[in-house]
Amino acid sequence: MKHTHPLPGDIGLTQISGVSGRLIRFGQWINGDGFADYEHAFLVLPDDQVLEAEPGGARIRPLTDYGGANVLYVCPEGLTERQRAGICTAASRYVGVPYSFLDYAAIATHRFHVPVPGLRRYIANTRHMICSQLVDQCYLDAGVHLFADGRWPGYVTPMALYQLLAR
Repeated sequence: MKHTHPLPGDIGLTQISGVSGRLIRFGQWINGDGFADYEHAFLVLPDDQVLEAEPGGARIRPLTDYGGANVLYVCPEGLTERQRAGICTAASRYVGVPYSFLDYAAIATHRFHVPVPGLRRYIANTRHMICSQLVDQCYLDAGVHLFADGRWPGYVTPMALYQLLAR
């Protein structure tokens, strides 16, 4: 479901400009998630705050930092207030979690069925997350499974969230 006024527990999808944005867009395309302008995902928290993964580690920032940005806010149909609260509570555990561009390579390796022993364990145990993995993990911690397609936990890009929730 898409909407314009974000609520706690909503997912914000937006663009990243420059080289980083182009690299993420390319990584998403390789992973089969399309080649569109949603390279970043963040989680809306209470009190007009957001949790987002950044190269220096996940952090909480003011929602107003996205005031002039083109942001699409999405969430699953029927998300309850209790689920929203659980998602936001889970978010606090991930402040400081490191970011890793290598996760795009791991996701692509899995997509192309390249036999890499321990790949699934690597993704689960490194405690590094890209933005969309962070959002998905907060939902999972609250008992909300966004994807029912059998994908491994952590194999989520911003465009995968867009394709699931914004269409």
